[in-house]
Amino acid sequence: MAVSWRLHRGHLARNLDYMQFSRTTLDETDCKLLAALQRNAHLTAQELAEQLHLSASQIGRRRQRLEAEGYICSYSARLDPRRIGLTVQAFVQVQMVNHAPDTAQSFGRLVDARPEITSAWTLTGEADYLLRVYCEDLPALNQLIHEILLTHKAVARVQSQIVMDQFKSDAPLPT
Repeated sequence: MAVSWRLHRGHLARNLDYMQFSRTTLDETDCKLLAALQRNAHLTAQELAEQLHLSASQIGRRRQRLEAEGYICSYSARLDPRRIGLTVQAFVQVQMVNHAPDTAQSFGRLVDARPEITSAWTLTGEADYLLRVYCEDLPALNQLIHEILLTHKAVARVQSQIVMDQFKSDAPLPT
């Protein structure tokens, strides 16, 4: 157990060093550019240039560099779940039967295959996974839990929390 802990801590330390190194390569303008793009990724180079008091070509080069270095992973559109018929949002905690690699891989394939599961995290504590799901209605959520998740050979227990109201959306990351 101690060796595993040290290896785990060593891995975390390497990740933290990388994050600190990467963070120091961003200047104040990069941070402002990232913040502006998180608010609205459709801004043109000219619009960003006006906001940040730089030329459009400087903004374009900075944006390309931030994309190439992996600071900007992708661009996407946020949809209103209710407008497309997804009226139930829930968080589902999943506890596994065991932690064997094949069990985790099998469960991962299930999660990837289900479009109603929009996010998934591994956790410490009692639950092994936390899933964010969007469903049309409560019967659809019930079906996902009872006919899909609980019937999977790797799943021991499921606990769900239905979102009553979301008063803060997924906010931009602090820069």
